[in-house]
Amino acid sequence: MTIGTSLFLIALGAVLRFAVTVSTKGFNLHTVGVILMVVGLVGLILSLLWMSAWARRRDRVVVEDRVPPRAY
Repeated sequence: MTIGTSLFLIALGAVLRFAVTVSTKGFNLHTVGVILMVVGLVGLILSLLWMSAWARRRDRVVVEDRVPPRAY
């Protein structure tokens, strides 16, 4: 799940939770909204952790072993 997908799920869940005032008999839209927000938040955290793990791999320092010059 990417950051964009996570933000979309959080936004969709917030709309269902706070903006929709329809009552249904089979399921509760507010509960679906909360579930979508939680899934989006977990996906966002995992995406950020994944990106930071890849960023650390690119920051490696390459040290070349060179023979020191002779002291006379």
